[in-house]
Amino acid sequence: MSISERKKELKCRRKRREQLTKMKAKLPTLDAAGKAVFAAKLRRMTPGAEDLIRAWGLE
Repeated sequence: MSISERKKELKCRRKRREQLTKMKAKLPTLDAAGKAVFAAKLRRMTPGAEDLIRAWGLE
């Protein structure tokens, strides 16, 4: 049996939340170049990236 589409969505959402938590923990140790890389990763990873970038002070 294959997994339902809703369960796939939930799994992706939970995984994304875990990744964002790890990324936010690393944020204070980054320099300007590292922050630019993180901003690019966020843009690829999540549709609400611009809000997160502003909130986290990446740009």
